[in-house]
Amino acid sequence: MVRIAALIRLYHTVKFLRFKQIYYRLFYRLRSRWRRVTGFSYPFTVTSDVTPITLAPSIQSVALFQNRRADFLNIVHDFGNGIDWNIATYGKLWTYNLTYFDYLHHGDASKEEGMALIYDFVKQMPLLKDALEPFPIALRGINWIKFLTYHHIDDRAINDALYAQYHILMDNLEYHLLGNHLLENGFSLLFGGIYFQDAALRQKASEILYAELDEQILDDGAHFELSPMYHQIMLFRLLECINLLQHNPVDASLQKFLETKASLMLGWLRHMTFQDGTIPLFNDSTNNIAPSSRELFDYAERLNVHVNSRPLHESGYRKFSKGRYECIVDVGSIGARYIAGHAHADTFGFELHVNNRPFIVDTGISTYEANAQRMTERATVAHNTVSINNESQSELWGAFRVAERAEIISLREDADTVTATHNGYEKRYGVLHQREFIGGDKQLTLIDTIVSDKEYHAVARVHFHPDITDEEIAQSLRFEPACEYTVREYRYAPEFNLHVKAKVVEVLFTQKLKTVIAI
Repeated sequence: MVRIAALIRLYHTVKFLRFKQIYYRLFYRLRSRWRRVTGFSYPFTVTSDVTPITLAPSIQSVALFQNRRADFLNIVHDFGNGIDWNIATYGKLWTYNLTYFDYLHHGDASKEEGMALIYDFVKQMPLLKDALEPFPIALRGINWIKFLTYHHIDDRAINDALYAQYHILMDNLEYHLLGNHLLENGFSLLFGGIYFQDAALRQKASEILYAELDEQILDDGAHFELSPMYHQIMLFRLLECINLLQHNPVDASLQKFLETKASLMLGWLRHMTFQDGTIPLFNDSTNNIAPSSRELFDYAERLNVHVNSRPLHESGYRKFSKGRYECIVDVGSIGARYIAGHAHADTFGFELHVNNRPFIVDTGISTYEANAQRMTERATVAHNTVSINNESQSELWGAFRVAERAEIISLREDADTVTATHNGYEKRYGVLHQREFIGGDKQLTLIDTIVSDKEYHAVARVHFHPDITDEEIAQSLRFEPACEYTVREYRYAPEFNLHVKAKVVEVLFTQKLKTVIAI
């Protein structure tokens, strides 16, 4: 029975994939096996031809590598006498970040130490594992080219090693994943194509960027994976490419296309940024990974890229701004359908800021490892919405998998009210969940309705920021019909590998619950 259930779950995961994803997963797997048999290996140096490029100043990185100490994702590691580029102690995400080389662009990074790190990496290239996967190659390529450009370095050994990595990237483009991974491949290929004067790299970059940006940037400007953090990252990379094309003109049409998409993304980000400059931590979002919204707006202004602000619509997010408070709510389905790895079971979740400070928050994420913490942080019980039988609205599994998922089946809205219904529990229990958000001048009201022929126990949860006291919670909440609620601790995750104790309110109800949050 367990095996049958696992096969059914796999079917409901795979059915959302595109044929291209399945084809390339099989192709790359079979090719890998054949290459092991034949002893195939990539060259780690390829003769290159580089013409110096020009770049305007960009945004500094928060990652730091100084005096053999790597400091990012809230983990500090001292490599002592030798750098292990394959280190697996802290999980794959930390290893990836080590090999991205973002820290070359920290304000305290030096040219000399940056060169030493690159030389060490090049020396160890034949021994590398995760670092030679396409995603870290793509990000590292941009970071090395920027570093070499800003410091006016022309080094044959580094250039030839980097050119070899671009050949590996071209042979392993992430068509099996698509989404932000393939888009990152395209951004990097543009840098590589211009830096190395390689027409094939430039052609593939244009092909990817035109196709993927048209699909991945929605009509309201959102990146279609619906993570505000990944939106910031993709916008940053887009601005980097605009910087490249503005100062090294090779394709005016592509430059104009990228500027148009960046304008839309800036508009969406302006809607989704609170007055204090932070973003809601919806889906896989956390702080101190992407450049801040303020940094992105400033960078765009320096590049003369203007904001094109359209109303929030296709992304499924809506915003109430009522003087003393701002509330952003999620009334959309999981996106993107065929690459939902960064999605959470958080339909009808919301974040609320009062007087420019966070009041009700999303719980955030602390890890990408396939463990219990990852499962908890993606689950419905970790979000400001309603769960039935403590189960998630959408079927999450692994670290980045979603099988059956909640879909929005109705949506009505006006200036101060949004009412939506999702079917995440319909197949299991015959239950629909409707939530109405009403944005009043001095209060936010939620009306939850469990639509079912049977009576089920539902739990509504509200997660408060760690700075919010028990007294503030008691003063702000009122439930109708009047009922008792439970206050317990939860672990707020504002950054990777960081937890802060905070309070969550849980309310048990059956058919209908009105929650009034006084402001």
